[in-house]
Amino acid sequence: MESSESGKATRLHTETRHLVIYGYTRQELGKIIKHFEAQLPDFVKVSIETTNLVTKITLTGIDSGVQLLRFNVNRYHSNLNQIFTQDVVATEDKTIAQVLGELLHERELTISCAESCTGGNLAHRIVQVPGSSSYFLGSVVSYANDVKTDVLGVPKADISRDGAVSKTVAEAMARGVARLMRTDCAIATTGIAGPEGGTRFKPVGTVWIAVKYGDTVVSECIHFKGDRNMVIESATNHGMVMLINLLRNTYEIQEDVNDD
Repeated sequence: MESSESGKATRLHTETRHLVIYGYTRQELGKIIKHFEAQLPDFVKVSIETTNLVTKITLTGIDSGVQLLRFNVNRYHSNLNQIFTQDVVATEDKTIAQVLGELLHERELTISCAESCTGGNLAHRIVQVPGSSSYFLGSVVSYANDVKTDVLGVPKADISRDGAVSKTVAEAMARGVARLMRTDCAIATTGIAGPEGGTRFKPVGTVWIAVKYGDTVVSECIHFKGDRNMVIESATNHGMVMLINLLRNTYEIQEDVNDD
């Protein structure tokens, strides 16, 4: 890009930085970074794209001085990173599946999935990343309880006592698929995507997600908002982020949830 002033052409340069974070709605983000946006100079713009709690924040700087522009954009990128320290998935333009794949590939780990409410979407998203065959071994879409028990080895007593959408079943699914596929890691989902099937205690959008890494298994109960597809996509994202944090040793245990 060039501009002309008094017959002299000035070349404008562009610097772009990205930050991918998880766990916020667009409305929540607007309030959090309002002060940050107000401090930006005219030559730096910020754009925000949020889909199913995954947000890509893009900083774009345009100016004539390359070095000074790069310094300023890097500084604002660092400031933005500090605002969302605990929630940063990537400091580059990458998908959650790409970040997870890189972690697994670098550490020579393998992964499998046991999916009920996500219906294979986790496997779909993981294999969209080129090279995923080096770490992804397979998925069991255990929609029916018989598949959970007969294929994954989930105890029938756990389903009878706690229901299919529960902490015990999600964790048993994760252990079961890891054992079946002989993988280092696993993600399991069981929930109510809707629009029907919810109850007073387990409304539509309720999903139990368990992830396994080595001997460690952690689980969370999340109540996602939106229609069926949004619940499926949100649960998929959440499961991958849980495992990313577990692999990075930044995972924070969720407070106990009453599963009755």
